Amino acid sequence: MILETTENADPSTLTISNQPRGNETRASTLKGQSLQGLGLKHGDLIFVSYKSQAVPSAPPPPVAENGAPHLPTSAEQSRRLWESVKEDPVDEYWRSKDGKIPRGRDSRFCKHGANAMCDYCMPLEPYDAGYHAEHNIKHLSYHAYLKKLQPKMSSSTSSHLPPLEPQSYKVKVPCPSGGHPNWPAGICTACQPSAITLQSQAFRMVDHLEIASTDIIERFLHAWRQTGLQRFGWLIGRYEPYPEVPMGVKAVVEAIHEPPQEGELDGLSLGIPWEDEPRIKELAKSAAAPLTIVGYIFTDLEPTPEDRTKVAYKRHPQSFYLSSLESIFAAHVQNANPTLSRSSSTGTFASRMVTAVLTGTEDGGVDISAYQVSEQACAMVDADMIEASVDPGIVRVKEEDRSEDNARYIPDVFFRYKNEYGLEVKKSAKPCFPVEYLLVNVTHGFPQTPAPLFRSNKFRIENRPGLEDQHIESVLQDLARLRAPELAENPNGGDFQQRVELAKWLSDWHLVAFLGTTQLINPEDMKVLARVASSPDLEDPSILDPLFRTESWQTLMTFTRETAPRRPTTSAPSTGPSAMDEDIPQDVFDQIAREQESATGSGGNIRICPHCTFENSHGGTDCEVCGLPLDG
Repeated sequence: MILETTENADPSTLTISNQPRGNETRASTLKGQSLQGLGLKHGDLIFVSYKSQAVPSAPPPPVAENGAPHLPTSAEQSRRLWESVKEDPVDEYWRSKDGKIPRGRDSRFCKHGANAMCDYCMPLEPYDAGYHAEHNIKHLSYHAYLKKLQPKMSSSTSSHLPPLEPQSYKVKVPCPSGGHPNWPAGICTACQPSAITLQSQAFRMVDHLEIASTDIIERFLHAWRQTGLQRFGWLIGRYEPYPEVPMGVKAVVEAIHEPPQEGELDGLSLGIPWEDEPRIKELAKSAAAPLTIVGYIFTDLEPTPEDRTKVAYKRHPQSFYLSSLESIFAAHVQNANPTLSRSSSTGTFASRMVTAVLTGTEDGGVDISAYQVSEQACAMVDADMIEASVDPGIVRVKEEDRSEDNARYIPDVFFRYKNEYGLEVKKSAKPCFPVEYLLVNVTHGFPQTPAPLFRSNKFRIENRPGLEDQHIESVLQDLARLRAPELAENPNGGDFQQRVELAKWLSDWHLVAFLGTTQLINPEDMKVLARVASSPDLEDPSILDPLFRTESWQTLMTFTRETAPRRPTTSAPSTGPSAMDEDIPQDVFDQIAREQESATGSGGNIRICPHCTFENSHGGTDCEVCGLPLDG
């Protein structure tokens, strides 16, 4: 264990002593002895010294006896698991910055020159409590929290142990002491979890939720407005730095993908995990700016009985913000999507999945509320400790179960609150406690100058049967309307506008996701389509060229040509009978034929009957229709 915390130590030089100087004993001579036999007890300080061993300049890779390369063992891999973690680009960005909050010169207290600095103008640390209180920032950002935990490090940061450890309220199996049978047959203080005191989380993994365009929300709300049934969707987007919070992170939503679901007036049902999830994640990763699932959104909307144009105000301080059932679901989603982190001993820590709710406001409008649940909530759900109750604002603590199949250990759970006298009181959370102790607030908003990655939201949305059905026939019709088969691969002035129009039509997440299910486009060409559809510069005439060169696009164009309606070759009316023609009397057709014959000069003199005004073209004296004489 000592060697694991050292850097390049020589095991043969390792010595242990109970004094800073003197009484050193080589660790190699202590093999087989116990700490009690050495006279050590809990709380004693042990002083360790060692010498670093020389590092070879280019050590050859170890080779097994059969000539195959040596693979590292599981113990070697887990020794420094966090060092091999590939973090999100936003984490790499903030690790390269110091995060200091700059301050200008204070005219009242700064007495120095322009190139000097004092306590009143020097930059603040990103976790400065005064700055957060002044700007009403309730939680530290994730990286500001790391700065607060970690000491000032040298350039050799790899030698430091990660400061984060994921919370766990499960019984340790096997027991570290090894003195009794494993749970549920036995338990002791070494393997049981400690008592839990619920408290507000000091940090949050995501500080802001940004919707790239209001059209994204409007299209999502369209289903509820048409049916009155609640809807659920996964948020497709990416993480970016958020400058409004020191070392902040924001989730930018570019699309909402709706999985199969059954909506109801007061809720909905869906399956987790959903069947199409791997394909959607891979497709999102192929975008020009790689995307991922950053959270989910659902509606909780109910029209007021007095005015159906307004929505009931259900979530407020006197009721609840996020129900106990929704909080437990959020914890399940966050546990299933941990964040990769080099600051955690396991290589993962917490989650950046955001929960967004579309609900009614006090004035009857619709607004978004965004939350995460705390690490304590995720650990309690993972340990199967809590469940939802009838009251949406109350979480119920489960009963302990020592059965072999469903063993569940419930430690003591407490929460603090201020009583009617303003005093802080500690109270047991059994059998229930308020759901607010599990929530972390996340701000939300829209950009001042929207620049969404996908320019269109007009294509039918997936999994809306009966309301918006997706068909390949409609796609082929739109391609024919846009004259996609006629576009040349090399840009020219004649088809520039057509190319731009086609590129904007293709820049639709729901269209791209649907084309991946038609089996007309192979997986590699789908990546090209996703990159083209999410390109930031759709005005470039050559942006479609990589797509035009794919085999799948040529196949799609072939189907478009075959199914497109033929253009008429002449403007003359058809001579064949139709359903409308059957309602026209035969004498009208005869009259038209006689008129055409007369116009070409092949007919005789036309005489109009003075009785019925019918045009008679024969040479008789009586009218063909009424039989009366034509002369009087």
